[in-house]
Amino acid sequence: MQERGTVAALNGSRRRPLVVAVAVAVLVVAADQVTTSWAEADLHRPVHLLGPLGLALQYNSGTAFSLFTGARWWLVPVVVVLAAVVAWLAWRAESLLLAVGYGLVLGGAVGNLADRLARGHHGEVVDFVTLSHWPTFNVADACITVGIVVVAVGWLRQPFGPRRSPGARGHTEPVG
Repeated sequence: MQERGTVAALNGSRRRPLVVAVAVAVLVVAADQVTTSWAEADLHRPVHLLGPLGLALQYNSGTAFSLFTGARWWLVPVVVVLAAVVAWLAWRAESLLLAVGYGLVLGGAVGNLADRLARGHHGEVVDFVTLSHWPTFNVADACITVGIVVVAVGWLRQPFGPRRSPGARGHTEPVG
């Protein structure tokens, strides 16, 4: 009896990072799509907000930092594969910090993919946040960047070497 309770508790806690990653990804996609729709509907001229921060509607056919401009259609399968890899990593996440990071990256990728496929701009992504001396970006791009930093911090916080299985004496499992 006691073992079943332990196994059930482990299974429930094992699913929690995945639920967190999916919830974060859904929130990122929603925030990205709402802000992008707002920018397209109402942002008709550049607006200065504060210091180097401003808003200006632009369309990007390339990747981050406008690399590979004009290669919009071959990016779709690449993003789909990368999103699948990040989803798999989120499913295997062992900490909530990693789950949040993977959720940010996955949500950003799906948000940009939605721009490429569903908006009427011939596969271009809508960008609207400007910083002086920095390429224009959107909420999805910002979440991908923050998510990568969070994942890096999560990886650095993980212990190196074998880890002990919960409830197993003297038994170790490889990390990874």
